Amino acid sequence: MSYTIDVHLTRDDVRQRMRADAIDGLQSASKSIPPVWFYDERGSQLFEQITRLPEYYPTRAERHLLETYARTIAELSKADTLVELGAGACEKTRVLLSALQDFGTLATYIPFDVSDEFLRDAASTLSSEYESLAVHLVIGDFSEHLAEIPTEGRRMVAFLGGTIGNLDPARRARFLFDLNCTMSSDDSLLLGADLVKDRRRLVAAYDDAAGVTADFNKNVLHVLNEQLGGDFDPDQFTHVARWNENEQWIEMRLRAEHATDVKLQEAGISVQFAAHEEMLTEISAKFTPARIEAELHDAGFVVDGMWGADEGEFLLTLAHPFC
Repeated sequence: MSYTIDVHLTRDDVRQRMRADAIDGLQSASKSIPPVWFYDERGSQLFEQITRLPEYYPTRAERHLLETYARTIAELSKADTLVELGAGACEKTRVLLSALQDFGTLATYIPFDVSDEFLRDAASTLSSEYESLAVHLVIGDFSEHLAEIPTEGRRMVAFLGGTIGNLDPARRARFLFDLNCTMSSDDSLLLGADLVKDRRRLVAAYDDAAGVTADFNKNVLHVLNEQLGGDFDPDQFTHVARWNENEQWIEMRLRAEHATDVKLQEAGISVQFAAHEEMLTEISAKFTPARIEAELHDAGFVVDGMWGADEGEFLLTLAHPFC
């Protein structure tokens, strides 16, 4: 079966956004670059390796919860349309699609992501595996294009992988509020969030012994070099992962081992790093069930169910707008 595709974000748009992020983030007093720029083809492959590492529990924990409770989630949501934000290669999609199919409601799958590199292949495969499934790809950025997602049907919007933790509290509140505004009272949100736990275990998940996460972190420098004509030397930077107790999140950083100057020709900037200066590349906030419920309530959602709190590893939450 074929699929349809809506493109709201072109490759030129993506490059311009990267340029703007580099100009803003690398020239600020506290240097940073958003984690979205980890994910070229190499970065995506490295992240797939990370998900299989013994230290990296979130992917396994979330998948276990999905496999255990997908039927219950399908029954509560009664959704006929699955919307997946940040779908990527649609790895966890089959668990939810199969549960909705078994429940007898499945009609449409809408994967939403900034790139169609993985979505097209996954869409072709899924449309052949699930009889009568309509697949509608949407290429966009959830900070701008949530309102472009089709609204037909009774939708379950899945935002999985703990990606909500990559947003700081202000951006989380904005995202959840904006998402609520695009949803009807019959729609539901399935949110995956990592839970606060032993700090040593949290840090180990982002600083594995094999060094795969370090390579993944440094990959953002390769992306900047490739896309913006940069001359970063990744070997001059060290991967750093630390727990921020005040903010309750993991920070991934790159630390310049020596003073170095970097040029990004396509961005028209030169960047000076002092010896041991760090650049923030990602935050990954961790939550308690009470905090998730409070943030959802503030954004206009009512919680229908939570799974995983007793295990203390990862949390799936189903909620619906109370408007």
